[in-house]
Amino acid sequence: MREKILELLSGKKIDSKPAFSGLIHVTAEGLQSEGLVFHETHKNAQKMAKAAASTFKLSRFPSASLPLDMYVEAEALGAEINFRENMEFEFPLVRKAGFGSVKELTAEFTKGTEIFQRGRIKLVCDAIRQLKEYVGKDAVISGVIPGPYTLLLLVVEAGKMFVEMKKEPTAIIEALLHLSSLLAQVGVNYRDAGADFITIHDMGGSPAFIGPAKYEQFVLPAEKLLIEKLPKPRVLSVCGNVTKSLHLLGQTGADAISVDQTVDLPTARLVLKNTLLFGNIDPVETLHRGNTATVADAVFSAMEAGVDAVWPGCDLILQTPIQNIQAMKKA
Repeated sequence: MREKILELLSGKKIDSKPAFSGLIHVTAEGLQSEGLVFHETHKNAQKMAKAAASTFKLSRFPSASLPLDMYVEAEALGAEINFRENMEFEFPLVRKAGFGSVKELTAEFTKGTEIFQRGRIKLVCDAIRQLKEYVGKDAVISGVIPGPYTLLLLVVEAGKMFVEMKKEPTAIIEALLHLSSLLAQVGVNYRDAGADFITIHDMGGSPAFIGPAKYEQFVLPAEKLLIEKLPKPRVLSVCGNVTKSLHLLGQTGADAISVDQTVDLPTARLVLKNTLLFGNIDPVETLHRGNTATVADAVFSAMEAGVDAVWPGCDLILQTPIQNIQAMKKA
């Protein structure tokens, strides 16, 4: 299946519609099977790699993704991260943004490659190398990066940023383009470490969140630049009902677009004629709360609607039952 997925990502036609994911898909069962504590996996390359490999080891679901949180680049840029040490199965959060304004952030870019010496970027690369040794012969590995607008939301105080979007849109666009270049280098580093493809998880930059007009003004140019600078294959994952903005997503240059359960898949298939379409199994109602029968039904519906590969609509909830992931693969 690994080879078929790689062929699909390269643009070749294959005789099946594989189920896999380029988003975060670790589970509590997987962590427990490896004797891991989730918050510790974010700061230790070996634990991070074992956690990422655990889903494949338990279910044979043919993929693994790193890092296991969306804040690696934000941390390198100065954001303070809460790793939720007192909570067993919770993802990290940003405790404090690194900058009070976009202008402050822009000044940081004069430091160039110094940014890559900070935080956990090197740690994640080490984890990807180890993950490659664990599952690289059987599963595809995704290097996950946030989209530029999502990253901007994480590193600049949101209220101030929204004011600047109205008063100084040029400064926002400039900052987003800088962030695109930074994220592209992170993506290259992940590929060099052994990732088979890059997933751009632009949750905050989705047209469903920011609106189609602002997406086209602010986000689309930055996403296009990021995708242009990244080595193929590149998957763009967006959240929310983007059915009316699919034509804009198709302009990004992504090799594949991953959509969630709120998107009308038949419409997406019609609009994204020249782009691979991944999706759109509900990670909460179907994969977390459902059973193997409801998962199988959702997978069948997605295939009938024309997806090229079956993906969860977003990152998995950690308490997702392994049997539901197995059902997603077998359906």
